[in-house]
Amino acid sequence: MPLDDRDRLELALGEQVNALLSATRALTERSAARFHEGLQPAAFHIARWLYAFGPAKPSVIADAVGMDRSSTSTLIGRMRSLGLVAGSPDPDDRRGVIMRLTEAGNVGVAAALADRGAELRDRTRDWTTDDLSQLVTLLGRLSGGHASARE
Repeated sequence: MPLDDRDRLELALGEQVNALLSATRALTERSAARFHEGLQPAAFHIARWLYAFGPAKPSVIADAVGMDRSSTSTLIGRMRSLGLVAGSPDPDDRRGVIMRLTEAGNVGVAAALADRGAELRDRTRDWTTDDLSQLVTLLGRLSGGHASARE
């Protein structure tokens, strides 16, 4: 059965979404290496989450970044040994621990995010604000959210 215009557009959309996901994955790997060369990219997800949301229990972090608790614990231990995160007793449960980024961790995440931002700005440098606004709106619709350009 021949494809109609909508079918062709949906296939093209799928190709572009796959290309975007691949580019995003590559950018995340570069950002993770910028954060710390000796860590897996998953550690950068943990650090980035802590940077955005602040100190938390390892179990909360694991759930938030979509990793199993064992892997999260291993990565946090490695990050701790590198001086990127530190723990303190949970005031609500002295058996538990609350993890936070150290100054070195904060600096590393900030540098990685600055690099990411610079690359995105380079890619969209010649775009109009209307182009950017439309992309934000359309990606929000595609992802099931209600994203809109911030004013």
